[in-house]
Amino acid sequence: MTREKPKIAFYWCASCGGCEEAVVDVAEQILDVVAAADIVFWPVALDFKRSDVEQMPDGSILATFLNGAIRTSEQEEMAGLLRRKSKYLVAFGSCSHLGGIPGLANFFTRESILQAVYFDAPTTENPDRVMPGLPLNDRHGELTLPYFSDRVRSLDQVVEVDYYVPGCPPQPKIVTRAVLTLLGEHPPTKGSVLAPDEALCTECPRKDSKPDKIALKAFRRPQEIQIDETQCLLAQGLLCLGPATRAGCEARCVEGNMPCTGCCGAPGRVREQGAKALSAIASLIDSQDESEIDQILATIPDPAGTFYRYSLPASLIHNKRGV
Repeated sequence: MTREKPKIAFYWCASCGGCEEAVVDVAEQILDVVAAADIVFWPVALDFKRSDVEQMPDGSILATFLNGAIRTSEQEEMAGLLRRKSKYLVAFGSCSHLGGIPGLANFFTRESILQAVYFDAPTTENPDRVMPGLPLNDRHGELTLPYFSDRVRSLDQVVEVDYYVPGCPPQPKIVTRAVLTLLGEHPPTKGSVLAPDEALCTECPRKDSKPDKIALKAFRRPQEIQIDETQCLLAQGLLCLGPATRAGCEARCVEGNMPCTGCCGAPGRVREQGAKALSAIASLIDSQDESEIDQILATIPDPAGTFYRYSLPASLIHNKRGV
């Protein structure tokens, strides 16, 4: 008698869609996944409906890989539904893991975002100043729209999460390894981040070029200098967040001659990635003069967006009001 294959699911909340592409980028290795499991819910790629999931017994899905942060009531409802139906719920990618780039919206209020989108944007023409309402009545009946909540949240701020797969998006090797690991007989400790627990600098191809001491009088943006492809990016004055970022992405940005922006989150021993990154960068400043230090720091554009690019909702700050 053939044993029934375990079931897995993929779902997309508040994100750009890159994590869905990461699954596709697994390429021929997806055949290993298909051979080991049945994909029972993947609405972005296959014809599945919410009602299909609702009819499944609770706990019948072995693992759901949910990418994207939580912003709307519909996303929160789907997270809760998939939590009930899944033995393991996996926060898949930076947005689900930490809040991601959509989480930068927490620097603004809900009201200011709606004002900008529906009234103030240069491309918006809304002379009647129409705003979306939750119930919408027309000749077809009543339609209920999702509620746009006050802030962006990471998945584990809404439901219990079993595992995390980091990255923006996760690299194909991490994706394949994570899926096959959860399909195995001995899953990792609950709460594990399924990537190496060390700083990105340990797998950086330029680590041997990093000097023992870096002293900087200014920070540079990539377009401002001719980047040396062989030398440590921090030593060249570029804001590389490798010292405060978890390894596992194979340093793809550095391989592309661009600094790390921190998408894999912090290693396990670091509680606050933004503060760790800020501390690491501040230690490179070559000055003891307060006014000169201020001038050097002024060369860092958008510090909040730089150091909390992916992790604001999961940070101690959370949002503009800090609550």
